[in-house]
Amino acid sequence: MTINEIQDEVIEEFSSFTDWMDKYQLLIDLGNELEPMDEKYKTESNLIDGCQSRVWLQADLIDGKMVLQAESDALIVKGIVALLIRVLSGHSPQEVLNADLYFIEQIGLKEHLSPTRSNGLLAMLKQIKMYALVFSSKQA
Repeated sequence: MTINEIQDEVIEEFSSFTDWMDKYQLLIDLGNELEPMDEKYKTESNLIDGCQSRVWLQADLIDGKMVLQAESDALIVKGIVALLIRVLSGHSPQEVLNADLYFIEQIGLKEHLSPTRSNGLLAMLKQIKMYALVFSSKQA
């Protein structure tokens, strides 16, 4: 599946709920379904700066595809990072760099996050793009 196909799937899932309490619950459920991160990756260097809660992000390049793992100590943030992993993991660094992540706005996430969570989301995206840039330059 392409990044856009996955985004469309996410938008469809969220559009079945009109109440934001239900959407938050969906985010929490997605976070709870996230594979636990290997303890060896919960290091200072994998902690994302700019997040109020603790978020660890590990990226590996396997067979030309980015494989992302993450963990957070906050339920909603864990759901947000689970969404990012679902959309971006398993794609090439170039695909990640070129991705227009329209799902964030379309599901209403942008306007329903507190400023600190919004900053955290931007910090997570920035870190993922940074990994993609590094992997992309190594492939070149």
